Amino acid sequence: MMIRLLPLAAALSVLLLSACSPTSEQAPAAATEAAAPAGDPVTLVIYSERKYPFLEPIFAAYTAKTGVKIETRIDGADALIERIAAEGATTPADLLVTVDAGNLWQAAERGVLKPLASPTLEANVPVNLRDAQGRWFALSERARTIFYAEGRVDPGALSTYEALAGPEWKGKLCLRSSSKVYNQSLVATMVERLGADATREVLKGWVANLAAPPFADDTLLLKAIAAGQCEVGIANTYYLGRLMKEDPAFVVRPFWPNQTDAGVHVNISGGGVVAASDRPAESQALLEWLSGDEVQAQFAALNHEYPVKAGTALDPIVAAWGEFKADPVDIAVAGRRQAEAVMLMNEAGWR
Repeated sequence: MMIRLLPLAAALSVLLLSACSPTSEQAPAAATEAAAPAGDPVTLVIYSERKYPFLEPIFAAYTAKTGVKIETRIDGADALIERIAAEGATTPADLLVTVDAGNLWQAAERGVLKPLASPTLEANVPVNLRDAQGRWFALSERARTIFYAEGRVDPGALSTYEALAGPEWKGKLCLRSSSKVYNQSLVATMVERLGADATREVLKGWVANLAAPPFADDTLLLKAIAAGQCEVGIANTYYLGRLMKEDPAFVVRPFWPNQTDAGVHVNISGGGVVAASDRPAESQALLEWLSGDEVQAQFAALNHEYPVKAGTALDPIVAAWGEFKADPVDIAVAGRRQAEAVMLMNEAGWR
């Protein structure tokens, strides 16, 4: 995959995902039936890590367009994958939608996702952001980058993820817990690029430079930077988008690291058709629609993420952050090297 420069255009873009912790309660089906065909309407069941309020307007629009009803079951990615595997051929699930390539890779390895041959998905989703066997595809992108306190930190002092391990950042760095898959995926791609030994040394430097114990989520981390508890940190950009929507004067800004080498770490939200689905063709059609022009801008803007389809306009808040070079690594690495990443994080004392 060629390195992608994310466009600076200003417009809407929305994500199908929320970074909040999911709940296990079932959401109601999208109720619109305006375009329902004659006879019993098709109903698709989506097992999703995303909370229903973020999905509802997207799925309601699809129901209005096609007559296909949509029901959702909400839970964490691990629980949903285990549930599909346990249900086997009797599963009601048609689609799995979740965040992080590591989770999607795990689902594919468990055999719960169906390989697809889809020219539409292959055209809309960059090759490094989809499974080589067509079992899962990105639906939005999220950059995990460096953040700094505007007015307290000179962005000219920043350069790479690795440089945050330097002694000049002693007592100035904030990180999220190593148990979060977002950090595991970042480290997995570092292992792919730097090797295990070099990555271990970077992680040890990060831990030595911590200004506070690791945070439970990225929102708390960004607020800690704003409050002066630390000067820099690593987080997903959409968390800043939410905070800036509430308070345009929020004083934290993103910095795009590694622009002269690997580029910014970009992960995904995405989905795949469940292998045991009774509605594989209809499920594939929905997945294709989610990747297309009609919905990509809206899909990403709800959560201040980046559309996966090139050329799609960005949310104005996101567009104002500027363009950057993204790491072109095959994002499946986030799954393949996940266990190694966790081991290195533990060795470095990152909790």
